[in-house]
Amino acid sequence: MNNMLGFKLKLSVLGLSITCIMLSQVAQAKQENYSNLPVITVEASKESKNTISAGQVSRQSQIGMLGNKDTLNTPFSTASYTAKYIEDHQAKSVAEALANEPSVRNYFGGNSLGEYFNIRGLNVTTEEFAWNGLYGLSPHNRTPTEFLERVEVLRGTSAMLYGMSLGGSVGGTVNLVPKRATDEPMTRFTTSYTSKSNIDGHLDVGHRFGEGNKFGVRVNAVKGHGDTTLDGQTEDRTLGSIALDYRGDRLRTSLDAYYIKEKYEGGMPLMAYFTTSSILKAPKASTNIMQSAYASSETKAIIGHAEYDFVPNWTAYISSGTKEQESHGAIANNALCTVNSTDGGCIAIGRNITNITHTTSGELGLRGQFKTGVIDHNLVLSGNVEKQNTDSGYSTLSWKSNIYAPTNNNLFPNDPTFVPKTKEITLSSVALADNLSFVDDKYQLLLGTRFQNVKSQSWTNSGTAITGTTSYKKSAVTPAIGFVIKPWNNSISLYGNYIEGLSQGDQVTVTTATNYGQVFAPYKTKQYELGTKWEHGAFRNTLSLYQINKPSMIYDKSSNSYNADGEQRNRGIEWTTAGNITTDVRLLGGISYIDAITTKTASDAYNGNRAYGVPHWQSNLGLEWDIAQLQGLTLTTNTIYTGSEYVDTANTKQIPSWFRWDLGARYITSISGHKTTFIGGVENVMNKSYWTGVYAGYYLSEGSPRTLKLSMSFNF
Repeated sequence: MNNMLGFKLKLSVLGLSITCIMLSQVAQAKQENYSNLPVITVEASKESKNTISAGQVSRQSQIGMLGNKDTLNTPFSTASYTAKYIEDHQAKSVAEALANEPSVRNYFGGNSLGEYFNIRGLNVTTEEFAWNGLYGLSPHNRTPTEFLERVEVLRGTSAMLYGMSLGGSVGGTVNLVPKRATDEPMTRFTTSYTSKSNIDGHLDVGHRFGEGNKFGVRVNAVKGHGDTTLDGQTEDRTLGSIALDYRGDRLRTSLDAYYIKEKYEGGMPLMAYFTTSSILKAPKASTNIMQSAYASSETKAIIGHAEYDFVPNWTAYISSGTKEQESHGAIANNALCTVNSTDGGCIAIGRNITNITHTTSGELGLRGQFKTGVIDHNLVLSGNVEKQNTDSGYSTLSWKSNIYAPTNNNLFPNDPTFVPKTKEITLSSVALADNLSFVDDKYQLLLGTRFQNVKSQSWTNSGTAITGTTSYKKSAVTPAIGFVIKPWNNSISLYGNYIEGLSQGDQVTVTTATNYGQVFAPYKTKQYELGTKWEHGAFRNTLSLYQINKPSMIYDKSSNSYNADGEQRNRGIEWTTAGNITTDVRLLGGISYIDAITTKTASDAYNGNRAYGVPHWQSNLGLEWDIAQLQGLTLTTNTIYTGSEYVDTANTKQIPSWFRWDLGARYITSISGHKTTFIGGVENVMNKSYWTGVYAGYYLSEGSPRTLKLSMSFNF
């Protein structure tokens, strides 16, 4: 009850604190819809019928093997945030781009390379993002946004649609759609400033040429350097990408290549484990607990796609790519501290990790449309395969410190001297799906199934192969069924789905655990969902009710190990919204309630307990207000609320709820005939310090301090 009252009070702050800036005539573009094929061509020149919320949200999403579809015609809950949204909110990473997504939480704060997500109460890592519907090829660790046209979220299990992800996530899928050249040539330079003194430069160039503008090239280049809001820390990042495409009458092809290098020096954010009887309050968010820590990541990839209409309404397509990634330092684990005293005294644990991965991924498919009597069919046959090899090693060093007054800040272990092969995984599957529609799409039925295989072998950090349950080859047939009904008109749809997924078993990634590196056998998950979607003018809403049953990995404190013990059952209700509530005011975000409990645990020890790291309530609500008296000016505000959550399976410790308030403004004008955009914003206006979430069952991450962001974009 107190949580509910707090929730309502904090929502009321939203209504009292609207100070915002500007709306632009910017937009996002007509999208070429080549029979709903997997590759999406997006043009972002002006507001189009395919977007809402001033071009910030797309009406369409890529639904895995089903291709590009209007969200009202899909039996799943989705959101698609455009490049316009990314630019308007100065989002430099996918985590920042999902700041208005109520089903998603990034349980790491800023100022690190780690971005670990929770979707519908279940974990998702960045290596599980899809790239144009294909797993394994997205950037590793933190994912920048400057070369992306859309960041899409499909909430819930999606194995039949995308195949299996390398990490086995079942809470949802994040799909990345790269930028393409638009019909209108563009050259844009953006310079940005982030407190304390971090400056970026971003060049975005796109051009089409040839007869009918069939050939396109899009280039994005970013260089940034400077101090962060963490005391004594410096960030350096580089991004280069090129996107080539050909739009023929029957043949369409694309080639994407990118290179990303990011590095943090001079410290990492705190991640704390408490052996005290209760959780202490979070220290000042700018506190640097380990000033000699560093982290670096380098990722490069190349991805190709081709599709050919060999007869009317029938298309064959193929996608393939490869990615290499190497990271060093305090990756993901950040600056670890085991807090053993009520005054904040702790054992600081420096972990210097080296990870090297090589991933290849490919998909081959056939898509066609035909009719049997009064029934329209959209048939898809798809096969995919992903393979990843991982080398990993670490070194460690510990010393006494204090989370409120750090000591021995010059300590951090050297690079590991031995980096053996630790894991090899191959995922493959074949899927068949038919989307049947009746009465001009008023009634739709999706039937699909996927035959999935997972093969995995693990090695210890000494290079010895692990046998038994961590070396396996399993397969399963996983069905899916969904429906869409439009009982009154095309602006309202009722939908439902049942979908299963086979996931790779969890791996113990906490280096302090006695069974670090162990991989458990794969498991099946089941999702049931009912919902409704409706649109009024340019205002779209989705209301969903769901249940996901997922076998779980539980931490046993007595043995300091993780075990495949029990099941996590998540039941939830989500309301998400986007669009204009008046001519000049837009609302974007939503509210989520999740009841996540553990069941089927050994000896029923934890049955009925709340799953750790999953709050009951989450809310993300943002408003934009176009100031009529000054054309081009928009005021913005955004609020993020996360309820209290347990830190352990036994439910003996929990972190309090937290609330973040952001403010901003945009102004679009013309300088010497060139469109120019000024954006300013402050995140965490009240400069609150808080524990943002739970990682790996017992480590707590800290939120970011107050952050000032300024940018200016100039179109040549």
